[in-house]
Amino acid sequence: MPRRATHHRLKDYFLAGLLALVVVWLYFLLFGIVRKEEIARHAVTDTRAELDTLESRKHVLEGNIAELNTSRGEEATYRETYGVAKPGEGVIIVVPVKDATSTPEVSWWQKALNWLHFW
Repeated sequence: MPRRATHHRLKDYFLAGLLALVVVWLYFLLFGIVRKEEIARHAVTDTRAELDTLESRKHVLEGNIAELNTSRGEEATYRETYGVAKPGEGVIIVVPVKDATSTPEVSWWQKALNWLHFW
């Protein structure tokens, strides 16, 4: 009889080890599914953000197309692209205003201190 108990005990240990391996394997499978779901969720939010950006860009481009379909828009495009002007128009050059940098007046005691520093 003692032999039989040992034999059953080995079978129980083997079965427990096998079940533990199955549980660990199922845990890794579950972890993989959770990771893939998280990646998919992030992809959805990124795709929605990209879609919003593309839709706003689409509205801007549609506005540009509507503006270019007018005669004024065509004229502005010709002027910018080819640098042309209507007969009688001249060139206007806008000169930026120079900032007048004036040196602050130095008092007599600051001049004296500066003179002492050179020594």
